[in-house]
Amino acid sequence: MQVDDTTLTEEGLDARGDKPARILVLACGALAREILALFRLNNWDHMDLTCLPAKLHLYPDQITDAVTKAVEKHKDEYAQIFVAYADCGTGGLLQAKCEELGVEMIAGPHCYSFFEGNEAFAEISEDEFTAFYLTDFLVKQFDAFIWKPMGLDRHPELRDMLFGNYTKMIYQAQTNDPALDAKAQACADKLGLPLERRFTGYGDLQTALERVSSKG
Repeated sequence: MQVDDTTLTEEGLDARGDKPARILVLACGALAREILALFRLNNWDHMDLTCLPAKLHLYPDQITDAVTKAVEKHKDEYAQIFVAYADCGTGGLLQAKCEELGVEMIAGPHCYSFFEGNEAFAEISEDEFTAFYLTDFLVKQFDAFIWKPMGLDRHPELRDMLFGNYTKMIYQAQTNDPALDAKAQACADKLGLPLERRFTGYGDLQTALERVSSKG
């Protein structure tokens, strides 16, 4: 399945059709490449993926409603739906809605936590509350998610006001890609922050999908 990052940001990715004996992973578009990679690596050919637009993270109050509509759209087509969203700024509303809909979702406050591993992230988060995090997807989509929405493309003088309290950028790398490493450094330079690269792989996303896949 070929997808590009701009499409994942703006439109998401729709599932492939009516497969009542299969498992559907309903995810944020920012996780599409990682989930598809896990499908391939583990031969999870009994699972399908549909993604909501990654740009919903700019409007977290819309995530719960969008997930609800997607679950209702696909609930009669699949034996099981797994929601690959963490809380993602919904203030517990997404968790409550998933329980109401009878679908499971991945644990954690956000993807930075479950990529790191929720337990590990909880241990270090107090020491890193002044860190600005990026994942592979956000490195690729830095301008679309950060630079332009914050108006820094038009008013770069706002940078220090918006990011002056951050002390470093942490790039949580899901893959070992020198091109992404270079781009992450460029992102850090744009924000005037030192860069720390931390290879996380897929973290708890992989663990959660392994468990879900075994139910199929």
